[in-house]
Amino acid sequence: MDANEKRLAAVLAAVVGYIQTEEEALVMPPPRRPERRHFEQGNLWAHAGRQGMMQMRNLMQMKTFNRLR
Repeated sequence: MDANEKRLAAVLAAVVGYIQTEEEALVMPPPRRPERRHFEQGNLWAHAGRQGMMQMRNLMQMKTFNRLR
């Protein structure tokens, strides 16, 4: 086999492989959607508010203790 025949064989193998994967994709069932997640931790807005308040208090404490040094 010369170089052109090898290239032609490689191209034909790639095309046949592509066609086979397309045919398999048509036969396969569509993927299932993931189930919805349920949060058991309560209200997320309230959690974010409490976190913001704690962060502000922490910053205030750091500023207060920094002045005492």
